[in-house]
Parts: sequence; structure tokens; C-alpha cells
Amino acid sequence: MLAETIFSAVAAAGLGIAAITAYRKKYRSAARIAAYALVPLGLVMTGAVRWAFDTAFSPVAWAGFGALGAAWLLLAATRGAERRAGRKAAGGGAEPAAVAPGASAPAGKALGGRAPRAATGGGAAAGASEDFSDIEAILKKHGI
Repeated sequence: MLAETIFSAVAAAGLGIAAITAYRKKYRSAARIAAYALVPLGLVMTGAVRWAFDTAFSPVAWAGFGALGAAWLLLAATRGAERRAGRKAAGGGAEPAAVAPGASAPAGKALGGRAPRAATGGGAAAGASEDFSDIEAILKKHGI
């Protein structure tokens, strides 16, 4: 009951300030102040204030919020445990998992850190090997 009285008084004071502002010929500001002043009055009339105050001072409501918090913590903890278990199963978390199940290892790991060699064949394969060695040199320069 006290909350409704306070909210109604705030609304009345706001409407009074809006009237004074309108008297000073600042109609846009007066309309904005009146809009803000009508919000607490609307909350009182819809019963939202009573519901909010009943919820805020209810031990059952706070126990419910505690139960929701505990549920959230349990979900977050199990999610983290699943992620850790997935990393350990994938190889200890040191190496990233392959993008596709049939994907091969990266070229540097498969060849012991050496640049890929060109297949015996024409100049096109030799040109490709030079391109890869240039790229590998750039990556090594940047520490990648």
C-alpha cells in the first residue's frame, strides 16, 4: 500500500513539473516530463508495483531465485567439464582437432617440419614447391 502511494505521489509531482514547464512555453520538454511521470502511475494501475514488492519481500521468491542460480551454475559446470573431457579425448589439448574426420595432418607435421618436396615431373610441380617454400619462409619469419 505504501509503495502505491509513493508511486502515485511521484507521478503527481512529475505532472506538476510538466505543467510548470508547459507554462514556460517549453512544450516538448513538458510532454517528455509528462510521459515519464505517467509511467509510475501506469505501474500502480496495472498492479505491477504490488507484484514487484510482493516478490521482493517474499522468502519463497528469493528461494526460487536461489534455485535458478544453482541450476545455472550446475549447467555451466557440466558444460565446462564436457569441454575439458573433449579436449583430453582429442589428444591432450596440445594439438587442434582435424576439421574433417578424413583430413590429413598439416604438411609441416607430416614431413617432420621440412618443406614439401615436388613430385618428380614437370616444371609446374617445381614451381609449386617454390611457392610453398616461400610461404613457409614467411611463416617462419613471423614465428608461425
